[in-house]
Amino acid sequence: MAEEEPKALNYVPEVILKKRKNSEAWALRKKEQFQKKGFQFRKSKDFIKKPEDFIFEYRNREVDLLRMKRRLKGVKRKQPEQSTPNKPIIVIRIQGKQDMHPTTRKHLLSLGLRRIFSAVLVKPTDGVMAKLLRVEPYVTYGYPNLKSIKELIYKKGNAKIDKRKVPLTDNNIIEQELGQFGIVCIEDMVHQIDNVGPHFKEVVRFMWPFELNKPAEGLKGSKTRFKDGGDAGNREDLINELINKMN
Repeated sequence: MAEEEPKALNYVPEVILKKRKNSEAWALRKKEQFQKKGFQFRKSKDFIKKPEDFIFEYRNREVDLLRMKRRLKGVKRKQPEQSTPNKPIIVIRIQGKQDMHPTTRKHLLSLGLRRIFSAVLVKPTDGVMAKLLRVEPYVTYGYPNLKSIKELIYKKGNAKIDKRKVPLTDNNIIEQELGQFGIVCIEDMVHQIDNVGPHFKEVVRFMWPFELNKPAEGLKGSKTRFKDGGDAGNREDLINELINKMN
Protein backbone atom coordinates (compact mmCIF):
# COMPACT_ATOMS: atom_id res chain seq x y z
CA MET A 1 0.00 0.00 0.00
CA ALA A 2 1.07 3.48 -0.74
CA GLU A 3 2.05 5.45 2.30
CA GLU A 4 -0.45 8.12 3.35
CA GLU A 5 0.75 11.63 2.98
CA PRO A 6 1.02 13.47 6.33
CA LYS A 7 -1.66 16.09 6.87
CA ALA A 8 -0.50 19.66 7.09
CA LEU A 9 -0.78 21.17 10.56
CA ASN A 10 -3.13 24.13 11.06
CA TYR A 11 -1.03 27.25 10.99
CA VAL A 12 -1.93 30.04 13.39
CA PRO A 13 -0.10 33.30 12.85
CA GLU A 14 2.04 34.47 15.75
CA VAL A 15 0.18 37.79 15.89
CA ILE A 16 -3.12 36.00 16.62
CA LEU A 17 -1.51 33.87 19.32
CA LYS A 18 -0.21 37.00 21.06
CA LYS A 19 -3.66 38.60 20.88
CA ARG A 20 -5.23 35.50 22.41
CA LYS A 21 -2.69 35.50 25.23
CA ASN A 22 -3.24 39.19 25.92
CA SER A 23 -7.03 38.74 25.85
CA GLU A 24 -6.88 35.86 28.33
CA ALA A 25 -4.64 37.86 30.66
CA TRP A 26 -7.00 40.87 30.42
CA ALA A 27 -10.02 38.67 31.19
CA LEU A 28 -8.31 37.23 34.28
CA ARG A 29 -7.44 40.71 35.53
CA LYS A 30 -11.03 41.90 35.06
CA LYS A 31 -12.34 38.86 36.88
CA GLU A 32 -10.07 39.55 39.85
CA GLN A 33 -11.15 43.19 39.88
CA PHE A 34 -14.83 42.30 39.96
CA GLN A 35 -14.25 39.80 42.75
CA LYS A 36 -12.43 42.38 44.85
CA LYS A 37 -14.71 45.26 43.93
CA GLY A 38 -17.22 44.71 46.74
CA PHE A 39 -14.48 44.37 49.33
CA GLN A 40 -12.74 47.52 48.12
CA PHE A 41 -15.97 49.55 48.24
CA ARG A 42 -16.70 48.40 51.79
CA LYS A 43 -13.19 49.11 53.02
CA SER A 44 -12.24 52.03 50.77
CA LYS A 45 -12.55 54.57 53.60
CA ASP A 46 -10.01 52.69 55.69
CA PHE A 47 -7.52 52.62 52.85
CA ILE A 48 -7.82 56.10 51.35
CA LYS A 49 -8.17 58.09 54.56
CA LYS A 50 -5.26 60.48 54.91
CA PRO A 51 -3.93 62.21 58.04
CA GLU A 52 -5.38 65.55 56.88
CA ASP A 53 -8.82 63.89 56.72
CA PHE A 54 -8.61 63.04 60.41
CA ILE A 55 -7.51 66.59 61.22
CA PHE A 56 -10.39 68.04 59.19
CA GLU A 57 -12.95 65.82 60.94
CA TYR A 58 -11.52 66.65 64.38
CA ARG A 59 -11.71 70.39 63.71
CA ASN A 60 -15.29 70.10 62.48
CA ARG A 61 -16.27 68.23 65.64
CA GLU A 62 -14.68 70.87 67.86
CA VAL A 63 -16.47 73.62 65.90
CA ASP A 64 -19.72 71.71 66.37
CA LEU A 65 -19.16 71.64 70.14
CA LEU A 66 -18.39 75.38 70.27
CA ARG A 67 -21.50 76.23 68.27
CA MET A 68 -23.62 74.09 70.58
CA LYS A 69 -22.31 75.98 73.62
CA ARG A 70 -22.98 79.33 71.93
CA ARG A 71 -26.57 78.37 71.17
CA LEU A 72 -27.17 77.46 74.79
CA LYS A 73 -25.57 80.70 76.04
CA GLY A 74 -27.63 82.71 73.58
CA VAL A 75 -30.85 81.25 74.95
CA LYS A 76 -29.83 82.01 78.56
CA ARG A 77 -29.10 85.65 77.70
CA LYS A 78 -32.51 86.19 76.06
CA GLN A 79 -35.40 87.57 78.01
CA PRO A 80 -38.02 85.02 79.03
CA GLU A 81 -40.49 84.46 76.23
CA GLN A 82 -43.91 82.86 76.11
CA SER A 83 -44.00 79.30 77.34
CA THR A 84 -43.84 76.50 74.79
CA PRO A 85 -47.31 75.46 73.53
CA ASN A 86 -48.61 72.30 75.15
CA LYS A 87 -48.43 70.36 71.90
CA PRO A 88 -46.47 67.24 71.00
CA ILE A 89 -43.24 67.80 69.08
CA ILE A 90 -41.94 65.53 66.35
CA VAL A 91 -38.16 65.50 65.87
CA ILE A 92 -36.70 64.25 62.57
CA ARG A 93 -33.00 63.56 62.10
CA ILE A 94 -31.83 65.00 58.78
CA GLN A 95 -28.03 64.85 59.03
CA GLY A 96 -25.39 62.14 59.40
CA LYS A 97 -22.48 61.91 61.86
CA GLN A 98 -19.23 62.65 60.00
CA ASP A 99 -18.57 66.04 61.61
CA MET A 100 -20.55 65.50 64.79
CA HIS A 101 -19.00 65.88 68.23
CA PRO A 102 -19.42 62.83 70.54
CA THR A 103 -21.43 64.98 72.96
CA THR A 104 -23.88 65.88 70.20
CA ARG A 105 -24.14 62.24 69.17
CA LYS A 106 -24.89 61.32 72.79
CA HIS A 107 -27.83 63.74 72.89
CA LEU A 108 -29.16 62.40 69.58
CA LEU A 109 -29.01 58.84 70.88
CA SER A 110 -30.79 59.88 74.09
CA LEU A 111 -33.64 61.14 71.91
CA GLY A 112 -33.75 57.77 70.12
CA LEU A 113 -32.52 59.18 66.79
CA ARG A 114 -29.93 56.61 65.72
CA ARG A 115 -30.47 56.82 61.98
CA ILE A 116 -30.92 59.56 59.43
CA PHE A 117 -34.62 60.21 58.61
CA SER A 118 -35.73 58.57 61.85
CA ALA A 119 -38.32 60.48 63.89
CA VAL A 120 -39.63 60.50 67.46
CA LEU A 121 -42.43 62.24 69.34
CA VAL A 122 -41.49 64.15 72.48
CA LYS A 123 -43.18 66.25 75.14
CA PRO A 124 -42.15 69.94 75.08
CA THR A 125 -40.46 70.17 78.50
CA ASP A 126 -37.59 72.55 79.32
CA GLY A 127 -35.15 69.64 79.32
CA VAL A 128 -36.28 68.44 75.87
CA MET A 129 -36.10 71.97 74.39
CA ALA A 130 -32.54 72.40 75.74
CA LYS A 131 -31.59 69.05 74.22
CA LEU A 132 -33.04 70.09 70.85
CA LEU A 133 -30.87 73.20 70.89
CA ARG A 134 -27.80 71.03 71.38
CA VAL A 135 -28.57 68.92 68.30
CA GLU A 136 -30.32 71.61 66.23
CA PRO A 137 -28.05 71.47 63.12
CA TYR A 138 -28.80 67.75 62.73
CA VAL A 139 -32.57 67.73 63.24
CA THR A 140 -35.71 69.53 62.26
CA TYR A 141 -38.79 69.61 64.46
CA GLY A 142 -42.22 71.12 64.88
CA TYR A 143 -45.80 70.58 65.98
CA PRO A 144 -47.59 67.75 64.12
CA ASN A 145 -51.35 68.03 63.68
CA LEU A 146 -53.87 65.28 64.37
CA LYS A 147 -53.87 64.11 60.74
CA SER A 148 -50.06 63.75 60.66
CA ILE A 149 -49.96 61.87 63.97
CA LYS A 150 -52.67 59.45 62.89
CA GLU A 151 -51.10 58.75 59.48
CA LEU A 152 -47.64 58.28 61.00
CA ILE A 153 -48.85 55.69 63.49
CA TYR A 154 -51.01 53.82 60.97
CA LYS A 155 -48.35 53.80 58.20
CA LYS A 156 -45.04 53.76 60.08
CA GLY A 157 -45.98 52.77 63.61
CA ASN A 158 -44.17 49.90 65.32
CA ALA A 159 -44.11 48.78 68.94
CA LYS A 160 -40.95 48.30 70.99
CA ILE A 161 -41.28 45.11 73.02
CA ASP A 162 -38.23 43.61 74.75
CA LYS A 163 -36.01 45.85 72.56
CA ARG A 164 -37.57 44.31 69.43
CA LYS A 165 -39.53 46.07 66.69
CA VAL A 166 -43.04 44.65 66.44
CA PRO A 167 -45.53 45.86 63.77
CA LEU A 168 -48.75 47.37 65.13
CA THR A 169 -51.03 44.99 63.26
CA ASP A 170 -53.17 43.92 66.21
CA ASN A 171 -54.82 45.97 68.96
CA ASN A 172 -54.23 43.05 71.32
CA ILE A 173 -50.54 44.04 71.40
CA ILE A 174 -51.49 47.54 72.52
CA GLU A 175 -53.96 46.31 75.12
CA GLN A 176 -51.43 43.86 76.52
CA GLU A 177 -48.74 46.54 76.97
CA LEU A 178 -50.83 49.68 77.70
CA GLY A 179 -54.16 48.30 78.88
CA GLN A 180 -53.34 49.19 82.49
CA PHE A 181 -53.49 52.87 81.44
CA GLY A 182 -56.84 52.49 79.66
CA ILE A 183 -55.20 52.45 76.21
CA VAL A 184 -56.43 49.50 74.15
CA CYS A 185 -56.19 50.60 70.50
CA ILE A 186 -54.38 52.92 68.07
CA GLU A 187 -57.06 55.60 68.41
CA ASP A 188 -56.38 55.75 72.16
CA MET A 189 -52.67 56.20 71.41
CA VAL A 190 -53.41 59.00 68.93
CA HIS A 191 -55.62 60.74 71.51
CA GLN A 192 -52.91 60.57 74.21
CA ILE A 193 -50.23 61.95 71.86
CA ASP A 194 -52.32 64.71 70.26
CA ASN A 195 -53.51 66.02 73.62
CA VAL A 196 -50.21 65.35 75.46
CA GLY A 197 -52.26 63.24 77.85
CA PRO A 198 -51.27 61.92 81.28
CA HIS A 199 -49.89 58.72 79.71
CA PHE A 200 -48.03 60.41 76.85
CA LYS A 201 -44.68 59.15 78.16
CA GLU A 202 -45.87 55.53 78.35
CA VAL A 203 -47.23 55.63 74.79
CA VAL A 204 -44.06 57.17 73.35
CA ARG A 205 -41.82 54.68 75.16
CA PHE A 206 -43.96 51.87 73.78
CA MET A 207 -43.33 53.02 70.21
CA TRP A 208 -40.32 52.30 68.02
CA PRO A 209 -38.85 55.43 66.31
CA PHE A 210 -40.55 56.14 62.99
CA GLU A 211 -38.44 55.25 59.95
CA LEU A 212 -39.37 57.85 57.35
CA ASN A 213 -38.60 58.03 53.65
CA LYS A 214 -36.21 60.50 52.07
CA PRO A 215 -38.29 63.41 50.71
CA ALA A 216 -38.95 63.10 46.98
CA GLU A 217 -37.82 66.66 46.42
CA GLY A 218 -34.91 66.13 48.79
CA LEU A 219 -33.45 68.48 51.37
CA LYS A 220 -30.86 71.17 50.79
CA GLY A 221 -28.43 69.46 53.15
CA SER A 222 -27.99 72.74 55.00
CA LYS A 223 -27.46 73.00 58.75
CA THR A 224 -28.78 76.56 58.66
CA ARG A 225 -31.99 77.15 60.55
CA PHE A 226 -35.22 76.70 58.62
CA LYS A 227 -36.31 80.28 59.32
CA ASP A 228 -33.06 81.48 57.72
CA GLY A 229 -33.55 79.41 54.57
CA GLY A 230 -31.97 76.10 55.66
CA ASP A 231 -33.29 72.70 56.71
CA ALA A 232 -32.59 72.47 60.45
CA GLY A 233 -34.35 73.72 63.55
CA ASN A 234 -37.93 74.61 64.39
CA ARG A 235 -40.51 74.54 61.58
CA GLU A 236 -43.47 74.92 63.94
CA ASP A 237 -46.69 73.94 62.08
CA LEU A 238 -44.88 73.74 58.71
CA ILE A 239 -43.40 70.43 59.84
CA ASN A 240 -46.62 68.81 58.62
CA GLU A 241 -45.66 69.53 54.99
CA LEU A 242 -42.37 67.67 55.47
CA ILE A 243 -44.07 64.75 57.26
CA ASN A 244 -46.46 64.41 54.33
CA LYS A 245 -43.49 64.13 51.90
CA MET A 246 -41.64 61.59 54.07
CA ASN A 247 -44.49 59.37 55.23
